Amino acid sequence: MTSPIGAIGAVTGLSGVTGVNAVSGTSGTAAATGVNTDFASMLSKGLESVQASQSKAGDLGVQVANGTLQDPAQYTMAATEASLGLQLTMAIRNKAVEAFQEIMRMQA
Repeated sequence: MTSPIGAIGAVTGLSGVTGVNAVSGTSGTAAATGVNTDFASMLSKGLESVQASQSKAGDLGVQVANGTLQDPAQYTMAATEASLGLQLTMAIRNKAVEAFQEIMRMQA
């Protein structure tokens, strides 16, 4: 069984296309590894940020319940930020799952 990506080289008429090789960081397997590492670190940082915002909102919620928080608007803003971060994370996850499923359908 041939790789679907290997078939790209067999397409005729692409010899005049420039820019594919002109994109920096796209040659060789080291670049692909770097892209995967960058994506993984970016994803990790994003998830840590979402977790931190949820933790901050939780801490502020406890302060509101105890009556020690001077400005309840801080809690409202932190809770909204945490909610939006979680919604964005779920949307990205859903799109990644859809893309994976589409790739699997193309290979079948």
